[in-house]
Parts: sequence; structure tokens; C-alpha cells
Amino acid sequence: MKKTVPVDKAVGMVLPHDITEIVKDGFKGRAFKKGHIIQAQDIDYLKRLGKEHIFILKLGPEEIHENEAARMLASVLSGNGTTLSSEPVEGKISIQAVCDGLLKINEEALYRFNLLGEVMCATLQTNTPVKKGETIAATRLIPLVGNRSTVLEAVEVATASNPIIEVKELRRAKVSLIITGNEVFHGKIEDKFETVLREKLEALGSEIISVTFSPDDIDTIAETLTNAIGAGADLLVTSGGMSVDPDDVTRMGIEKAGATDCHYGTPVLPGAMFLSGSIGNIPVLGLPACGMFHNITIFDLILPRILAGEKIGREEFARMGHGGLCRNCKNCHYPVCNFGK
Repeated sequence: MKKTVPVDKAVGMVLPHDITEIVKDGFKGRAFKKGHIIQAQDIDYLKRLGKEHIFILKLGPEEIHENEAARMLASVLSGNGTTLSSEPVEGKISIQAVCDGLLKINEEALYRFNLLGEVMCATLQTNTPVKKGETIAATRLIPLVGNRSTVLEAVEVATASNPIIEVKELRRAKVSLIITGNEVFHGKIEDKFETVLREKLEALGSEIISVTFSPDDIDTIAETLTNAIGAGADLLVTSGGMSVDPDDVTRMGIEKAGATDCHYGTPVLPGAMFLSGSIGNIPVLGLPACGMFHNITIFDLILPRILAGEKIGREEFARMGHGGLCRNCKNCHYPVCNFGK
């Protein structure tokens, strides 16, 4: 049950909710905290915030306050690799990553959760790389007081999905780079791929244990991959030799090395001629020459998922067409953009 009292007559009353202050281009935050006892000196301030009346709350057994609801919802939405803000602020609880990793959202369950109406949860997009401490989601009850049955239904949806939100920590791979191409192998041009790939892999915590240059020869490429596995590599990355030119035989070399579940070609630009497969249980990624020219490619979308233990096949690639066109912005802000989302 909600009743109101004019703010002029509210001195000594306890605020039943946080009161927000918004200053255009300057500030948005909590001006008064739930539980604050209203003082005479607060009246003018409250009026400046547009508060002419204050709620008097007396909750029935079928009603629930926004703060209690937020705690219940956040606790069941969050899974491995996440943590909650310490208390509701303005009725909202945030969910943060406890480690660097890959954000995974159960999109269908999130849809069913938000379809209930009185509850909400907003998240970053699934498969977004996130940093420790980054806010990845937030939830709240939309009204100040809602139906307890609706909140319990939302809890049931989230619990059954186990969980809706999680962050997968990335494994620290031991990587072998195999850089193909006669022009590089014979010293006609200087290789630029190693620097690019080393930066991307090390930024995600992986270690490059070997870099090998191979001519455009199927048998040599296959042998190089086999030797890399024997030397302890648990992730193989090849660069170059993935296009339609007759000299581009890297894909055939990967297959001759025993790769299975090879999926060549993606609906992503840049990166249409990318390959994902495995030799035994060792992932192998074949990066086309676009990876040397473009700052962000399909490789940046797939690598975190591979390090999170996922297998990427034709179905996963097919879903990436929506959002798979990079804008090639002059100043790249990836992953804070729509590429791959």
C-alpha cells in the first residue's frame, strides 16, 4: 500500500527509497539514501529535485520493495566469474566481472526474464571481452513496489537457466605461429604478421613458444604443424595462404597435418577466408592476409572464444553474419562497437 504526504510535512519521516539528482552534463547519482530521516533543512533541496510528496509505505504480503527485489534478482542472474555491487543504489544492483574473460549471456533466458514486465536486466552483449571489475549487467524492479509473485517467477526463470550471466576466464595458451608464404620465407619481403599476432595473443595472457616460417608447400606446412604440437603447443595459428590464389596452400597443409572439423569461410568482413579446426584436441586457426592490414578482424572475435574452451563450427560462424561487418573506423574503439555483436 502506498500513501503520500506533502514534503513540507515530512520532517522526521524515513525515506522509503533512494532519491536521484540529475544535473545535465554534470552529475547523476543518489542525493538521498533510502532510510534517511528527513530534516527541516532537506525540504528546499527535495523541492529543487521536484519532490512535492513523499511516499508512506506499508507493504502487504504480496508486495515487495525494489531493494529486496534487486537483491533476489541479482543473486540468481549472476554466475561464475561475476560478483555483485555491495548494495542497491537507486533500486538497482550492478553485476561485475571478477576476472578478465569472455562474457556469456543466455540470450533466450534473458528475453524470457525481461518479458515478465515489472523486472528488468540489461547486459553487455554476449561474447564481449571484459576486464576485471567492469560492470557487465544491472538489474532492478521497475516500480518502487511490485508484485512478489512476479519477482518469484523471474527468480525461477533465472534459476532454471543456470545462469543467465557468467564470465569465462581465458586459458593461457602455449601458441605456435606458422607464418606461410614464399615471399617471406625467401626473404623477399619483411614479415609483419608476427608482431600483430604476438600483440593480440599476449594481450589475452597467452604465450608464444615458437614462430616458424614456411614456404607455400603443403608437406612443409603439415610437418611444421606436427612439429609444433610435439614441442608442446596447445594452440596453432597460421597466417597467410588462405585465399583463392594457386600458391595459397596453407589450408591444404592444415588438413594434411590431420586437422578435423575444419570450417573454412565466414560471413565476417574482414575475415571471410578464415579457418577454424583442430588437430586432435589442439585448436588450429588459419588467418588470411587481411589480419595484417586491418586492426580488427574475425581473429579478434574468435580467439577469446577459443581460449574460453569453445569450439567454433559452421553454425557459430553463420550466426556471426549479423553484425559481422566492420565499419573500419578511423579511430578504432573495439570492443566498444557493434562489430561481431
